[in-house]
Amino acid sequence: QVALVESGGGLVQPGGSLRLSCAASGSTFSINTINTMGWYRQAPGKERELVALITSGGSTNYATSAKGRFTISRDNAKSTVYLQMNSLKPEETAVYYCYAERVVSGTRYASWGQGTQVTVSS
Repeated sequence: QVALVESGGGLVQPGGSLRLSCAASGSTFSINTINTMGWYRQAPGKERELVALITSGGSTNYATSAKGRFTISRDNAKSTVYLQMNSLKPEETAVYYCYAERVVSGTRYASWGQGTQVTVSS
């Protein structure tokens, strides 16, 4: 089991930028078995959706809406994942959740952060 703590959310004007951070903590074994980390978001009245993922090897996967504007990165030594968001739009107002997936003996274990609010508004 790992604990995920997000930071960096807040209020930003349309067209502005925010950088989200998410630090994972837990036993050394748990941390060392984290493969994929990333971000999902959930707007009011909508389902949670993928924003971006990154593997421990650096491979990335972005939602179509995020490509070209968002950049996901990861510091494995710090067990931290980042999401740089540029040119934000009002419709991207949502709670952003950090996600981590561990793989142990072929079984996947998912962990979620508590979420951080991002509000894009003038």
